[in-house]
Amino acid sequence: MDYSILKSLHIIFVVSWFAGLFYLPRLLVYHAEAQSKEPNEKAILSAQFSKMEKLLFNAIMIPAMFLTWITGLILIYLAWWDSFSSHTWLHLKLSFVVGITIYHFVCRHFIRQFQQGNFIISGPQLRMFNEIATILLVAVVFLVVAKNTLDMIYGLVGFVIFAIVIMTAVKIVRKYRTNA
Repeated sequence: MDYSILKSLHIIFVVSWFAGLFYLPRLLVYHAEAQSKEPNEKAILSAQFSKMEKLLFNAIMIPAMFLTWITGLILIYLAWWDSFSSHTWLHLKLSFVVGITIYHFVCRHFIRQFQQGNFIISGPQLRMFNEIATILLVAVVFLVVAKNTLDMIYGLVGFVIFAIVIMTAVKIVRKYRTNA
């Protein structure tokens, strides 16, 4: 049976969710860094960032997350349920999607803390945190595309190398900014 419409909707919701997951941590970086500004500027920027974070999270990310999960679970039920236990790639994908969902709610925790004036994580730490969504997305895409075991092993090795490269690049950029 052809599930192309359902798959298309699932991909659209994933893209929408990830747009928020990529943009929200960047807003949090700017919000945290605004705390070092002059009091008037800090108040204006903090109010604006709080508004943007809340709107992005509630109006885009929450619906996109739920719709991603709903369409994904329907796809699993319709396309793979009878042979679910034999699809290792799908089990791994679901594990990463759970990780993405945890990341999503950690973002919400940061929003709430920032709104209360508790900047529990710094701008540089948030820049590193921002890369987690990229790493998780790469892992999921490789698993979905490379469904067989050998390709998954290559994908996993590539994923680890990619994660190391991303984290190293973030550290190099941070060191360069500090020395500049």
